[in-house]
Amino acid sequence: MGVVNVTPDSFSDGGQWFSAQDAIAHGLELAAAGADIIDVGGESTRPGALRISEEEELRRVGPVVTALARAGAVVSIDTMRAAVAELALESGARMVNDVSGGLADPAMIALIAASGVPYVVMHWRGQSADMQSRATYADVVKEVTAELTDRVMVLTRAGVDPGQLIIDPGLGFAKLPAHNWALLARLRELSCLDHPAAPFPVLVGASRKRFIGRLLAADADSPRPFAECDDATVALTALAAAGGAWGVRVHRVPANADAVRIAARWRQEPVP
Repeated sequence: MGVVNVTPDSFSDGGQWFSAQDAIAHGLELAAAGADIIDVGGESTRPGALRISEEEELRRVGPVVTALARAGAVVSIDTMRAAVAELALESGARMVNDVSGGLADPAMIALIAASGVPYVVMHWRGQSADMQSRATYADVVKEVTAELTDRVMVLTRAGVDPGQLIIDPGLGFAKLPAHNWALLARLRELSCLDHPAAPFPVLVGASRKRFIGRLLAADADSPRPFAECDDATVALTALAAAGGAWGVRVHRVPANADAVRIAARWRQEPVP
């Protein structure tokens, strides 16, 4: 899944693809480089980010989704708003990636149930402005799994087909670095929610995130810049894919696509 941020303030590439023309060109470039899905978002969800209006989000993503879908790309809309998701689906998007898992906008659930499209349910504990204050866990894997199970139960009871659902642990969302590493190391547990339809496919969004830069920092006060974490992201992609992830959400595609292929071949070999 290749990322197209139509925003001026996303954490690693805010402003680079803010114009519709630049965003469309970037999406086509990602598709040509091997991305299976192009994830278009118009609202930054970085830690501390404030929300934009629905009208502004629609203005940002509408022409981009339309153009990419017409060009034949498989487009996912990255939004917490049902109205934005609905417009995107009408414009040719084939998937909804909701970082709130339906918590930010209750109308999202009915839309997903009616549309039948794949829906990414991310673990979420609140809006970006203050989400890090909620990064408190006794056992992060057990608690994230339990909270995702609750969301899946709500969605399926409301008529969403379990086959539509993809789980995302929400790396960096109300998570400290140690929480992110624990979730990555135990991906298979996340797929096995306490639900009759489990296991669910798992999407991992680790690309360029701050916990990588902190690990690779020259010192505690100098985390590695976001754009210099792409090689490390490729390493995480390989490990996540070998560990059972259904997909990875990344900023740069070619090397990550290669990593997925290597992991897929690795997993074909029998374990003694």
